[in-house]
Amino acid sequence: MSIPLTIPMNIKRILVIDDEADIREIASMSLKITKQWEVFTAASGAEGVAIAAAEQPDAILLDVIMPGVDGLATLRSLNTNSATQHIPVLLLTATVRAATRQQYAELGAKAVLLKPFDPGSLGNQIEEVLSWSKA
Repeated sequence: MSIPLTIPMNIKRILVIDDEADIREIASMSLKITKQWEVFTAASGAEGVAIAAAEQPDAILLDVIMPGVDGLATLRSLNTNSATQHIPVLLLTATVRAATRQQYAELGAKAVLLKPFDPGSLGNQIEEVLSWSKA
């Protein structure tokens, strides 16, 4: 006799794009544990754009400062790709000024989350800025 698994209907799918393996792991584990969300990770902007197009996540957490193709160039790529332009992007950064927040918003970022983030509240922050129901 097997016990059927109950899978919540509102599982969110999140893509974390960050060049730092520790940040990817912490964000991924915190979202899986606190929200039971499905999490994909990418170590570069190019990898992230490819995963976003293939997996169609509900949201993307994107590091601003990365070697090679940085977060802002990645954001532009996501916004100009018809397969990914509808996906909300939240930028992760260690420093932000009011003028920078305005620039990020003009580039299409839905929000800016500061590093270091609290793993226990990261999922709640994402739900709040994207107005997702917690039901």
